[in-house]
Amino acid sequence: MSFFERFKKKAKDAPKTTAKAAKASAPQKAACATKTPESVAAAQLKMADLGDLLPGAPPNGKINLAIYWAAACGGCDVSLLDVNERILTIGDMANIVMWPIAADGKEHDIAEMEDGSITVSIISGAVRNSENEHMVRLLRKKSVIVVSYGACACFGGSPALANLVPGGKDEILDYVYRKTPATANFQADYHSDSPVIPQFEYSAPEGVLTLPVLYDTVKTLDQVIDVDYYVPGCPPLQESISYMLKAVADFAYNGVALPPKGTNIGVVTRTLCEQCPRRKENRRITKIVEPHQIDVDPELCLMDQGILCLGPATVGGCNARCTRAGQPCRGCYGPTVAVQEQGASALTAIASMFPVLDDDATMEEETIADIMSTVKDPLGYFYAYTMGKSLIKRSVVEKGGK
Repeated sequence: MSFFERFKKKAKDAPKTTAKAAKASAPQKAACATKTPESVAAAQLKMADLGDLLPGAPPNGKINLAIYWAAACGGCDVSLLDVNERILTIGDMANIVMWPIAADGKEHDIAEMEDGSITVSIISGAVRNSENEHMVRLLRKKSVIVVSYGACACFGGSPALANLVPGGKDEILDYVYRKTPATANFQADYHSDSPVIPQFEYSAPEGVLTLPVLYDTVKTLDQVIDVDYYVPGCPPLQESISYMLKAVADFAYNGVALPPKGTNIGVVTRTLCEQCPRRKENRRITKIVEPHQIDVDPELCLMDQGILCLGPATVGGCNARCTRAGQPCRGCYGPTVAVQEQGASALTAIASMFPVLDDDATMEEETIADIMSTVKDPLGYFYAYTMGKSLIKRSVVEKGGK
């Protein structure tokens, strides 16, 4: 049975746990406590004061800036435009030596530069194939500072969900190029004797043609190269971008020291719940629903309404934009520093809201399974962005058993 067939099985077939254990390991209740307007306001991340437009070249000349897009959707690249009108004067501060979406910079141009000659490289996306790995290693070698930009670079993002396919890249390629309705019909009509799947190398009369080699495991940026700073989000929001730009501009123009290495730019020390203005009542829930299935109360905590929200397990910084609009947090800013495994933390948060009585902290496994079976896509919910950094890492096939 392929991964894609197993993926359709009901969640109740998954290994069961006890509510007693889940409740005992769930510290999220305090994080979602009822908040005053003052406490919510104190948790907000304000825009950095960027002052006037960038005033021409820095005293010591322009810095070199590189922007690279690895395995990602491109939203992070577009989000960089959220510097608004300052995008018109970024060129006064920096020579953009690479930005595939906007500037004509070639790999060989970067390779010919002196090591350390690029001041800042902003890299978005996970490392999915050989080209991604080659480029991030090259940019690391040529750069003084490397910024891991966006959820895919920081945590693996959606591309890292491919790590759950037991057959790795071969199973994925087989499914995409032979099993989907469109490709299955194409193969049957034109290549029934020998289905065509992309080759990573082909010898033509003109020379050897190559495509990037797809990897079995999708990695985060810091699992491949050394990273100096992190800007999480899908994509990072304007507040985060303003802090990143301010740090670079202050460094370039005024010689202001950069933040300590390893800093997460654009996050606060609290959870997203503490940025969310919704009222928390710690209600008990008996099933999980999607926002479109109920009439969402605009003031009540989404979890109290049975909507799975990762706010208790996610670090603040986005000012709870999604929950304010009636959509649950999906965890794109990653876990807080107190949490090692965001998915497990979110799971204990929801388990703590099961209808367990204070005088009887147990539940029948059947009841637990019934509630959890209403979560239509457990892995997609709990690890939508952080599979690359999870303890699970990837799917494995047990040998010697059934």
